[in-house]
Amino acid sequence: MQRRTFIASLAATTVTALAPESALSNNGTKRKTTLRYLRPPGALAEDDFESRCIRCGQCGEACPNHCIKYFGLENGLASLDTPYIIPRDQACILCMKCGDVCPTDAIKKIEYKLEPILKNVKMGKAKVDKNLCLSYQGKTCGVCYRACPLPDVAISVGYLEQPHVTDKCIGCGLCERSCIQLPQAIRILPNYS
Repeated sequence: MQRRTFIASLAATTVTALAPESALSNNGTKRKTTLRYLRPPGALAEDDFESRCIRCGQCGEACPNHCIKYFGLENGLASLDTPYIIPRDQACILCMKCGDVCPTDAIKKIEYKLEPILKNVKMGKAKVDKNLCLSYQGKTCGVCYRACPLPDVAISVGYLEQPHVTDKCIGCGLCERSCIQLPQAIRILPNYS
């Protein structure tokens, strides 16, 4: 057995033994967290992303908004040290710098222009809860619309600034981050499921 293989298997065994019960199923396989998170813009599909990401941390260092965090064991061993975003804490501003620095293309490099962003960024999609949204309760709000980096493309507003999410929403989370309701009336449904 090569030294690198031995160390990797030893580390995996140790981490699995020390993993919180919530991170593992009964047979020791990965169990996804109940945490609702997003992957950075341009991230590959979940399994491909987890296998290609080398956990270097460069995406988080490049992020000017400091929205990228890294998993511990709460999302299973395969996700250990991979980047994620919690939009309510700090949303993505779509600067696309994370893809510029990713050495393995786990996060694709995407040009900072509307068409490439719409074509290649699939973080999730916003969903409005009309029972919580102030604009649907007869009070003008529109905060989510004004926070959106793609107004009139990803989200539009109607009567009393009632938000309407379009199929071009890419799920950056800025609408969720800015929502003044608690619990928030607009949330991003992640694209990794």
